[in-house]
Amino acid sequence: MSPHKNYETSLREPTLDWIKEVGAVDILVGIPTYNNDDTIGFVVSQVGEGLKRYYGDLKTAILVADGGSVDDTRENIHAEKIPDGVEKQVTIYRGIPGKGTSFRAVFECATRLKAKAVLVFDSDLRSITPEWVKKMADPILSGEADFCAPWYRRHQFDGTITNMIVYPLSSAIFGSNIRQPIGGDFSFGLKLAEHYAGQPVWLTDVARFGIDIWMSMTAVNEGFKVAQVDLGNKIHNPKDPAADLGLMFYQVVSTLFGLIGSYEDKWRRVSGVVDARLISSDGGKSEPEKITVSLDKMKREFEDGYFLFKPMYRQVLTPETYEDLSIVVSRMQEKGALTIEADLWSRILYDFCFTFHHWQRNRRRLIDILTPLYYGRTGTYCTQVLTSSWEEAEAVVQNQAEVFRSNRSYLINKYRIWE
Repeated sequence: MSPHKNYETSLREPTLDWIKEVGAVDILVGIPTYNNDDTIGFVVSQVGEGLKRYYGDLKTAILVADGGSVDDTRENIHAEKIPDGVEKQVTIYRGIPGKGTSFRAVFECATRLKAKAVLVFDSDLRSITPEWVKKMADPILSGEADFCAPWYRRHQFDGTITNMIVYPLSSAIFGSNIRQPIGGDFSFGLKLAEHYAGQPVWLTDVARFGIDIWMSMTAVNEGFKVAQVDLGNKIHNPKDPAADLGLMFYQVVSTLFGLIGSYEDKWRRVSGVVDARLISSDGGKSEPEKITVSLDKMKREFEDGYFLFKPMYRQVLTPETYEDLSIVVSRMQEKGALTIEADLWSRILYDFCFTFHHWQRNRRRLIDILTPLYYGRTGTYCTQVLTSSWEEAEAVVQNQAEVFRSNRSYLINKYRIWE
């Protein structure tokens, strides 16, 4: 039972009054915030400039949904000047603290304002430009797409949860090749905003960091037209892949695993993979900003976790997969090389995904014991692409995704045996 109250709406009275005053808008841009005083002013200014420059003849608004920041985030938003004609509202949402609840406020606001196009941008962006607004809004306004995910160039060590888990699993299982399904910067139309707002998920991990993958895969599985928009390089506040994953890892992975269970009847009928249309916008060809990585820490996390959780790995993994994992550990102890290849990694994730759906015990514990294996696979990948260009590293990620698709029958067969 969640200790949090299930509010009928995430919007507070001042925001409801603002909605009545504004009446309706053509474009609503939502920005979730929590302690982002160093970047939020820049994001708001770029969004405001984009709305004025490209949609000055339309009615537009910015909604900043804050999670109760204790720094100067809200003060910096209020201080940031935006062009005349662009409405702006800052609200502290109601509900579970998290990015998803912030987005819920955007969905509800868009529904009440009858927004034709809804855009959401992360609040830590340092590469956003006014052009991003146009690139994301145009496909929705024209009817070319119902949902747009971002496509950008990222440093090979940035977004490893996406690269190692979310992207290969979601594309292989759901059959829709969205490269950045948890990219954070999305656009969608009113119908989809209404659909999101009406779902009873606001006491789950969707209300936290599970929101991005939930939005993307809901759009795919509910039959909305999905596209990707080239935004060029993404520069934000990234973390070392070896850093403490905190709750984000659990919330994202558990939400993805849950979606695989919820949409089982649909994805088991999927054959092949369809590329979500990429709307190219000449995003530039420069190399993304560099990120450092602690390879030794990932090796330690993997090895320590393996020996700590061996009995549980025997339960979750098939005998063959467990034996292959044991060989990896033995080889690393003998030669120092960490090599969890894509084939083994795909089977590990498929085993965990299947167990998640059929294990009645603590699912949080299941994701916890997956974490050391994630470090092992991520360490393998980072070593492989240590001196690679963006294009070379991307080829490795795409090859891994192909392996996941080729091994899809591994998961299908597990379900058939269970039946």
